[in-house]
Amino acid sequence: MHGLAGHMGEWDDILPLLLADGHRVVTYDARGHGASTRRPRNMTRAACVQDALTLVRELSLAPVTLLGQSLGGHTALLAAAAHPDLVHALILIEAGPAGANPALPSEIAAWLDSWPIPFKSPSAAAEFFGHEAWARGLEEYEEGWRPRVDRDTMVSAVTELATHSYWPEWDRIRCPTLVIRGANGTMPESEATRMKDRRPITTTVHVIPDASHDVHLDRPAELHARVSAFLAGIGQVP
Repeated sequence: MHGLAGHMGEWDDILPLLLADGHRVVTYDARGHGASTRRPRNMTRAACVQDALTLVRELSLAPVTLLGQSLGGHTALLAAAAHPDLVHALILIEAGPAGANPALPSEIAAWLDSWPIPFKSPSAAAEFFGHEAWARGLEEYEEGWRPRVDRDTMVSAVTELATHSYWPEWDRIRCPTLVIRGANGTMPESEATRMKDRRPITTTVHVIPDASHDVHLDRPAELHARVSAFLAGIGQVP
C-alpha cells in the first residue's frame, strides 16, 4: 500500500523478491492515485480503509499481511484495527498512529506546490524527486509531464490527520507488527518507541540506515531482508 501522491509501481523493486520467496503479492492504486479515480468524492480515512478491506475480501486473501508505507501504512494500521480477523500480520514503513498535526495539510500543499510542473521529461522529474519511481507517477501532455494526482485531493487525504490521533486504534491491534523507520526519514524515533512500549510483545521496530521516508525505494534489498525475516519468524504462509 503506497503513500500519499504515489502509485503501486513503487513496489516494483521489492515485488520480485517477495514473489521469489513464494508469497502471493497484491498491490493497488489507492483512490485518488495512479490509475484509480483521480478526484473521488470521498477521501476519508474510513473510505480508504474500506477499499483495502474490500480488496482483501473480494480476492479471498484473508488472513493477510498488510504492508504499507507512509499514508498507505496508516491505512493498513486502521484496517488491522477495524478487522483483526482479516489480518495475520502488519508491516508499517515510516507510518504510525501519531497525531494530531494541524500543520500537515498546509505542509502537503506547499510540497505539492513546489513541484516545477510541467516537467520537461521523466528524467527531469526523476532528478527532482530523487527516484525514478516517482517519475512513473506522471503522465504526458503537450506541454510536458504532469502528476496523475490532483493537488486538492491529496490535501483532502490528510485532513483528518490534522485533527485526530490514532493511538486508540493502535491499542486494538493484536497481530504481530513490524515497524520500519528510515534513519533519515520523517517518522520520529519517539513515535516508534511509544508504539513498541504500548505493544511490547507483538511489536518489532527496526531502523534502516541511509534510508529516507521512501525506505522501499532507497533500500529495497534491505527492506526485503527485514520483511522476510519477520514473516519467517511469525510463520507466515504464502
